[in-house]
Amino acid sequence: MRHIAAYLLAAMGTNQPTAATIKSILGSVGVEADEKQLAVLIEKLEGKNLNNLIAQGSALISSMPSCGGGVSSSIDAVAPAAAPAAEVKEEKKEEPEEESDDDMGFGLFD
Repeated sequence: MRHIAAYLLAAMGTNQPTAATIKSILGSVGVEADEKQLAVLIEKLEGKNLNNLIAQGSALISSMPSCGGGVSSSIDAVAPAAAPAAEVKEEKKEEPEEESDDDMGFGLFD
């Protein structure tokens, strides 16, 4: 996923990202690029329109019932009368004390 994110960032600045630009983006946040994964990514995306790929992927995700867009519409279509019966009681939970670590130990590409 980190390689894809770096590829998309590089694509914002140039028409065709190279391995060097992706490595420099990952290196700027302290992540070492995996040469094998990087080569596969560049080979698979070479010459393709990223906007079209993103649109196609969004359409696929929205049609899946377990992901964001398709869930509510499929539930409403299957059982619109069952929605009021499925109300969930809200329970008040005590919030745990916040830790001092702002990023919770996670980096941007972890």
